[in-house]
Amino acid sequence: MDQFDPATVAIKKGGHFIGGEWVVDAAARIDVARPSDGVVYTSVPLGDAHTVDQAVDQATQALRQSGWARMAPRQRARILRRFADHIAADVATLAPLEALGSTRPVRDVCAWDVPFTAEGIRFYAEFADKIGGDVVATDHDHLGMTIAEPYGVVGAIVPWNFPLVMASWKIGPALAAGNAVVLKPSEMTPCSVLRLAELAIEAGIPAGIFNVVQGDGATTGDALVRHPGVAKVTFTGSTRAGAAIMAACAGSGTKPVTLELGGKSPQLVFADAPRLDEVARRIAGAIAGNAGQVCVAGSRLLVERTIAEELLERIEHAFAALRAGATWASGTTLPPIISDAQAARIEAIVARSVAEGAVIRCGGRRADAPVPGAFYLPTILSDVSRDTEAVRAEVFGPVLTVQTFDTEEEALALAAHPEYGLAAGVHTADIGRALRLVRALEAGTVWVNRYGRSDDFMIPTGGYKRSGIGKDLGRQGYEAHLRFKSVLIDTRS
Repeated sequence: MDQFDPATVAIKKGGHFIGGEWVVDAAARIDVARPSDGVVYTSVPLGDAHTVDQAVDQATQALRQSGWARMAPRQRARILRRFADHIAADVATLAPLEALGSTRPVRDVCAWDVPFTAEGIRFYAEFADKIGGDVVATDHDHLGMTIAEPYGVVGAIVPWNFPLVMASWKIGPALAAGNAVVLKPSEMTPCSVLRLAELAIEAGIPAGIFNVVQGDGATTGDALVRHPGVAKVTFTGSTRAGAAIMAACAGSGTKPVTLELGGKSPQLVFADAPRLDEVARRIAGAIAGNAGQVCVAGSRLLVERTIAEELLERIEHAFAALRAGATWASGTTLPPIISDAQAARIEAIVARSVAEGAVIRCGGRRADAPVPGAFYLPTILSDVSRDTEAVRAEVFGPVLTVQTFDTEEEALALAAHPEYGLAAGVHTADIGRALRLVRALEAGTVWVNRYGRSDDFMIPTGGYKRSGIGKDLGRQGYEAHLRFKSVLIDTRS
């Protein structure tokens, strides 16, 4: 599918999905607009503490009554694999729902988002019977072991930029480990995750094991992370929101948190980097993909001075080929910014950076598009310094800053950021240099001669510094949803 008519997408008027049923409450509602044209296409309830109570109670009862946590691990895995199969087969419904309300072009949702979501659930299903604890070395008269157990109810909050994919990161490992989940999607992108909850029931996941509550962060999200029945919290989003969640968890009784937060990721390009055309396309894609609305966006280009001009010309050429358009239109390669308010924020950061001395090499303004959404041209800012706002702040838009270097040591110094450490890219033909930089860069993920995640789910993701705590994906993502009990038995008794 590479296009669809937005008027034909059926949106269920409801809100929460709790205990296997649609729940409509009398709460105030939040209008939801399509980013591509600003048209309000649905509304969702602003869930409050009572809503969260209801969802957590249902999750707790479901754990107790369904035996999900005590189920034979292979049986739980079979149900989750069936869930993954349902997701993959539902692309004709999921893709328009995802594209309609998000910044994801439908072609990309069909080719990547839905398959990735299904495969992520399938990947974690296979962990269900692989990690259960260990027998540990003790003296001859003792038997020591660790037993892996689920936490119980996991509170999960996901962002608007990749609604389905981010949901799979949270629900996959949590469910496979035997937990129940209460998930809050962004109020900007509420619909596709609700369809996931329906598919979970169809696949045989017991009612109440996977619940969705709607609302905003200040009311619904805060009630969820503070709820005493929530044993663990997992969140992907901004650094500011992550800090607030961490404080809320501490203030309401300590509980473990996994936080995948903001980034300001550098891309280091050396003069020996192979295939400069390919490097230019890679760098352009890393900042213009999803209109730069990606936590790991490669937003800081650090390039060896001798090739800087040639590389920038090629990046500009790649930018010029992008076409702004609606997420439901064929040929769209530059999707909208999520909202006019976010586009205005991008404009303001660029304007302040120019006032600080930055030079707009290309872009720097809103893009013309056949629909009235908020579109922003891919932008290159040169003549920046470490103190320029666009270098310091996470823009969350297609804005690339450029700094040049002459030595490896200078490149490494420029790459360091006082706040963020989510990801980094290194482009060089020198394997020794690559390995030195992999060890020296303060980032949770370093890509060499590529930029961006693959379908290798075993590779975890997560940041250093204020870019987060803990890991999503990989074995670490699964183990983060288990608590380990130590047992020591005296065999002489």
